[in-house]
Amino acid sequence: MIVRSRSELAAARRTLPGTVAVVMTMGALHEGHAALMRVARERADSVIATVFVNPLQFGPSEDLNRYPRTFDADVAMCEREAVDVVFAPDVDVMYPGGEPSIRISAGPLGDRLEGAHRPGHFDGVLTVVAKLLHLTRPDIAVFGEKDGQQLALIKRMVRDLDFGVEIVGVPTVRDPDGLAMSSRNAYLSAAERESALALSRALHTGDVAAARAVLDAKPDLVVDYLALVDDETWEDASDATAIGRMLVAARVGRTRLIDNVQVHLGTRDVG
Repeated sequence: MIVRSRSELAAARRTLPGTVAVVMTMGALHEGHAALMRVARERADSVIATVFVNPLQFGPSEDLNRYPRTFDADVAMCEREAVDVVFAPDVDVMYPGGEPSIRISAGPLGDRLEGAHRPGHFDGVLTVVAKLLHLTRPDIAVFGEKDGQQLALIKRMVRDLDFGVEIVGVPTVRDPDGLAMSSRNAYLSAAERESALALSRALHTGDVAAARAVLDAKPDLVVDYLALVDDETWEDASDATAIGRMLVAARVGRTRLIDNVQVHLGTRDVG
């Protein structure tokens, strides 16, 4: 069932039996999104997927207009994964008064790493996630670990503001060559994709210096950041950090990609 208005969503939501899970997307769905839907189906009786390209999380020089729109294919995937309701609002439905004057602040973590390179990005993400949680009223919300900082911030928002929903993270889905699945991968030429593979190879060294060497070997990669943080606090990793998370963001041509992996610092094993 495809619904586009708030009233249609409310009516559809009333018909859903049992526990409800939501998967929030911006469309251009791929196997990574399908994995989220499958986890949602395993964890709940009913599943809602949202398809909305959120303008609040794009900066003035970013790719809002270029972002791929593949709605018919997105709906077909949702049908294959037994999604019960697809909520696909337009901007006027999500923001009926225009861009909201009141937004959720991501706080200090929202200004670091990805947030430092995309000011205001996480405020836009958390604002739309909060609105979609209110509109869909799920018991469970499922997100991918590829957007690791985003997932950490959503968990903090739900905890700090008492949303009363369980947040479930799903491991990053990768192509056979190791590249993390992303809707933006469609922008890459064959040569750019080959360079982009350095991101996952670098992270899986489990060591910042070794990772930097892998990235530096690809002169067409423009690295925004490479960082190792404590996987619980998201502060810079220290000698006391047992489990860290290594993150990278880089541009290949006109395409900006991010990736991350968990690092067990005692043994340098990477998960």
